[in-house]
Amino acid sequence: MMKLKTKSQHFLTITLTCFLFLTLPHSIKAQNDTIPKQKSDFWKRLQFGGGLGLSISNQYTNIYIAPGAIYPINQFFAAGMGLQYSYVKDADIYDSHLYGVNFITLINPIPQAQFSVEVEQLRANNTYKATPYSPEVKDNFWNTGLFLGLGYQSQNVTFGFRYNLLYREDHDVYGQAWMPFVRAYF
Repeated sequence: MMKLKTKSQHFLTITLTCFLFLTLPHSIKAQNDTIPKQKSDFWKRLQFGGGLGLSISNQYTNIYIAPGAIYPINQFFAAGMGLQYSYVKDADIYDSHLYGVNFITLINPIPQAQFSVEVEQLRANNTYKATPYSPEVKDNFWNTGLFLGLGYQSQNVTFGFRYNLLYREDHDVYGQAWMPFVRAYF
């Protein structure tokens, strides 16, 4: 009779252990679900903006669009990224399509001054028109820019200049290393 009691106790112990093992995680999970979840303020703090440009004359067209977004980490630093597309056409010489991505870090030591570091990767698809002396030429390449910038910030708009540290005069999408910019994020 003693053996029978220990076998039934052993069976009961295994049954209770299995029951607890199978039901306990569910009850713990159910208790965790009742804790209110804190909503992230990431989307509320994210700022959108970028740049637009248009230059048209009777022989020349330049259309530029560059949407972007930044996330202010604190009152001094922000980081973000953007896309860029540009179409340039000189009626008798060439047309060009530029498209790519950029990553930017903004540093505001004081509210009016903004330093920037920007990495830009563009694909250039250029077509030079045929002339009586040469055939049509297609020049397609990748262009990388590393820009250091300094600007004056007034509310959400910054005016300034940036310098391309990787500028190469012989093979670059820009005519010079220095260039002005206007940047706006809301």
